[in-house]
Amino acid sequence: MEDLSYLLVIFQNSVNFNMSNTTDQPIHIPNHNIEDNPCEKPGPKSRMDLFLSFSILALQGFGGVLAVVQRELVEKKKWLTNEEFVEQWSVAQILPGPNVVNLGVMIGQRTFGASGALFAVAGLITFPLFILLIIAALYTGVSDQEWIQSSLKGMNSVVSGLIIATALKLASALSKNQLGTFLGMLIAALSFSAVALLHVPLLFVLVVLGSTSCITAYRKTLRFDELEKDKNKKSQVSREHKS
Repeated sequence: MEDLSYLLVIFQNSVNFNMSNTTDQPIHIPNHNIEDNPCEKPGPKSRMDLFLSFSILALQGFGGVLAVVQRELVEKKKWLTNEEFVEQWSVAQILPGPNVVNLGVMIGQRTFGASGALFAVAGLITFPLFILLIIAALYTGVSDQEWIQSSLKGMNSVVSGLIIATALKLASALSKNQLGTFLGMLIAALSFSAVALLHVPLLFVLVVLGSTSCITAYRKTLRFDELEKDKNKKSQVSREHKS
């Protein structure tokens, strides 16, 4: 599997080099021009880049993709900041369907429109689908073997560790959130307790705690804007008195 991912990386680099002089240029977000602003954070260079990037991501997502998605999109490719990733992943979790597919649709649509969303989804499902069919055919004959069952159970600990490590990395984004670090951690702890310990239905937790978080953040934003307006007015009055 790692060899296949490595070959895809090589193919992706060659495709990006060959397509650099073609007319198939990425469609950027309105009012943002990377050529005029060299400090603009990087993004997919082409639809093929989008397809291959999500293909490589999907091939590494054994048991859970959160850790892989955060590492690939934030740390390696830097398509998103930690704060942007937390916001978009939150939206992806609320929407129906697999979280990573929803995230791929949002990133693809943002950069290349509907075709970008299709390329991102195709990258996520094409190679894993072929591999899944092959593994399913092989697994049928050995599914009852004890070593197979033990291997699958052992992977649970690895996946749990990856998810916890990613959660700790993303926790730093709470300091820049409107809720603040304390309220953010409090709501995160309440969500964890409700789902993991009390076994409250996920939909109920999303409706109650999600609504509470949204309303609180909105009120804090309004209050911050009002304080900024008052501060600007006082500064303007002070300048007028001095003049």
